[in-house]
Amino acid sequence: MLQGRELETFRKQLLGWFRQFQRDLPWRRTKDTYRIWLSEIMLQQTRVAAAIPYYERFLLRFPNVRALAAAPQEEVLRLWSGLGYYSRARNLQKAAQQIVAKHAGQFPNRMEDVLALPGVGTYTAAAILSIASGKKLAVLDGNVARVLARLGAIRGDLRKPQRWQSLQKTADSLLEPESPGDWNQAMMELGATLCTPKSPQCLLCPIAQFCEGRKLGIAECLPEKRKKRATVEVTLAAAIFTDAEGRTLLLPPPRNTKEKTAADHVPTLVSKMWHFPTLAVTVEPTGNLAAFLRRIMPSVASRKWQLIPAGKVRHAVTYRAVTLLPFLISVKKLPRVPGARQVPLGDVSSVPISNLTRKVARAALAAAVSLPARH
Repeated sequence: MLQGRELETFRKQLLGWFRQFQRDLPWRRTKDTYRIWLSEIMLQQTRVAAAIPYYERFLLRFPNVRALAAAPQEEVLRLWSGLGYYSRARNLQKAAQQIVAKHAGQFPNRMEDVLALPGVGTYTAAAILSIASGKKLAVLDGNVARVLARLGAIRGDLRKPQRWQSLQKTADSLLEPESPGDWNQAMMELGATLCTPKSPQCLLCPIAQFCEGRKLGIAECLPEKRKKRATVEVTLAAAIFTDAEGRTLLLPPPRNTKEKTAADHVPTLVSKMWHFPTLAVTVEPTGNLAAFLRRIMPSVASRKWQLIPAGKVRHAVTYRAVTLLPFLISVKKLPRVPGARQVPLGDVSSVPISNLTRKVARAALAAAVSLPARH
């Protein structure tokens, strides 16, 4: 563990590098806690480049915590649509409502109050409070853990509780108390831009002289890879109705998560979002989908629809590899389904949808040009 003059030099070199070479990111141009909080939530499981346009659009519509708290949840989800992990958006709004109700619309300044907000864990709380309020709290996320593992030549699974606690203590000891916000961002920036998972750029690293992993020639092997959960293959079939005006039918987010839909197999994809009539299949996707449609549309159960295959859609989420089989159904008039919405097939994003639903819509549009005459 670095101490004394060595620690002082370490801090000075890393902060100097960060202040000269940091990326110009929109949330780094503000000390507004709401904006920093929003960025931290969006950056969970999302690359910086992908998050920026969502961040900017979200702030245009919800410029402050009160605007977010008062908005319809469907609108919040619509603006989040495409970022994935939609529980983040739901928790973000719940937290905004809690801030308005319990803290008079002001983001809390105490660690215990921040941790009490939905969707906020130790890392996120430390990041927000250090960057926005200068609290002396060291962050520990995947990027920082990788930097620390290489600095200390730490082997083994970093996510094991005891090892993670040890890493947190190391992060605490390295923290620059005079500039905790910049320090935390510098550690994360180093992991994101130079001390990357593959091919770390050690020659450009401002603290390479302190790195035990580099000295031992094992930096690229650290941290050691965790055992991945076995991939689960999931096959879904979806019905994409289209009428003469190019409209389609989307089912509402299921109120009951036990409802027999694709949500049973891919909860983070469609369980609480608008989606095409979809179900999991193993064999006979056409027959199973037709039976499913008759079940959810009893008023038109006797109608014979022609299900036209529209290729395949591939999608991945966590350990699931999803193959979705879209089937086009051309009709003169869309069937009535309680709670369903009729939207233009070319503009399904007018309601909150998942990335999978967006991919299905694109596949359906591409296949629609070869549809037979409507019946």
